Amino acid sequence: MNRRVTVARKRTTGAEGQPVVSRWARHPRCVALARAELRRVLDRWGLAVVADDALLVLSELLTNAVRHARVSRGREIETRYSRDPQGVRIEVHDAAQNWPQPRVPDVDGGRGLTIVAALAACWGTEVRDGGIGKAVWAVVAVPGGGEA
Repeated sequence: MNRRVTVARKRTTGAEGQPVVSRWARHPRCVALARAELRRVLDRWGLAVVADDALLVLSELLTNAVRHARVSRGREIETRYSRDPQGVRIEVHDAAQNWPQPRVPDVDGGRGLTIVAALAACWGTEVRDGGIGKAVWAVVAVPGGGEA
């Protein structure tokens, strides 16, 4: 049986200086769609130079949310991309209360946050607006430390 799954819910295009915000169903297919969206945003912002690192960071953060954010049915994951003086800030929001913890990598995984830490200028986790859930964020900087 071929079942249709809707993974993108709502998008804002991010007017000049505004973040690009999208909502996604908790489905593995959303990772590829979010990567395509971020690539278009980076091209539009003239930040293609950070695309490889930014796309990998997004993949790790969003995959973590899809796999581990156990929330009630109908709750969505939100991505936000915004310009940062160093490059691009990538945020993944979910309503789950469990905060990500770096793990010792093994055959089953555990490399995601290590990869994020290696590629991002900085990253962290904070309480989501409204106090329900969390936002995991990372800033991917333009090489050479210049202003983006």
